[in-house]
Amino acid sequence: MDRNVSILHVENDPVDVGNLQRACARLGVRNPLRAVGNGEQALDLLRRKGPDARELRPGLILLDLSMPVMGGLEFLRALKSDPELRVIPTVVLTASSHEADRRNAYALGAAGYLVKPMEFDRFAEVVGAIARYWALCEGP
Repeated sequence: MDRNVSILHVENDPVDVGNLQRACARLGVRNPLRAVGNGEQALDLLRRKGPDARELRPGLILLDLSMPVMGGLEFLRALKSDPELRVIPTVVLTASSHEADRRNAYALGAAGYLVKPMEFDRFAEVVGAIARYWALCEGP
């Protein structure tokens, strides 16, 4: 992924936010990371207006499902119904292994669905797979 393009991490657990930062550092992912604690905060950030709003728009969203205020599926529904925001690829990165959550996420337009492993090394492998996939999608 272009190193100038940011990644938005929608996650309310500070441990998981820190784990993503550590995994990216370990893997050499240098994209700026921005974390918000729920879907409502993410939508507020994404809908900001101004001269630099488009430049600040993330190239990828990593989304947890279980959050207060506005959960992941509700956020995904709002994101994908907004003509300006729906093009942002969104990968669900969650603890939920429920098949209904997976089906609902894909039906709402998720680009991927990954269950967060509990062990950090495995988590870093999952983050690496996401980074490699998006690097391939964006080309040279």
